[in-house]
Amino acid sequence: MKSFFILIVYCFLSCVSKEKTKVKLTASLPPLEIHDFSGIEPYLNLKGSKTYIVNFWATWCAPCVKEIPYFEAIQANYSEDVEVILISLDFPRQYESKLKPFIVKHQLKSKVIALDDPDMNSWIPKVDVDWDGAIPVTLIYNSSKRTFYKRTFAYNELDFELKTFLTTK
Repeated sequence: MKSFFILIVYCFLSCVSKEKTKVKLTASLPPLEIHDFSGIEPYLNLKGSKTYIVNFWATWCAPCVKEIPYFEAIQANYSEDVEVILISLDFPRQYESKLKPFIVKHQLKSKVIALDDPDMNSWIPKVDVDWDGAIPVTLIYNSSKRTFYKRTFAYNELDFELKTFLTTK
């Protein structure tokens, strides 16, 4: 009987401990910019002196998650000349449980925007007419050049592509 009582108390305390941890994590989550496609579209056509890198990704996409550190490194290494924008295609019901904790855990410094627009057939071809909707994809552009990449990047590949834009400004 004593063992049973100890087990009940242990279970109760572990549940309370998990709840406190969950509350602390939720309380420290950053606000998230959320748009439908009309709110995202301006980020695909920014005017300015920088080169813009717009990556479409999601936390549930393993290749996307693998390349996020490369975009962060590019942002850090080229902050004067480049702006990285990470457009998340995570499901709205997972913003609090997956996306925001991912942003915090990985200390993302790039701009992260959630795209919440279920009419994919309408907006995907507006990003690029040849895009089939698979992710990750990346758009790199500046005032004189624009290229859409349907692929995953390693850091050296992303850096190489970026340099072709920086020399064409």
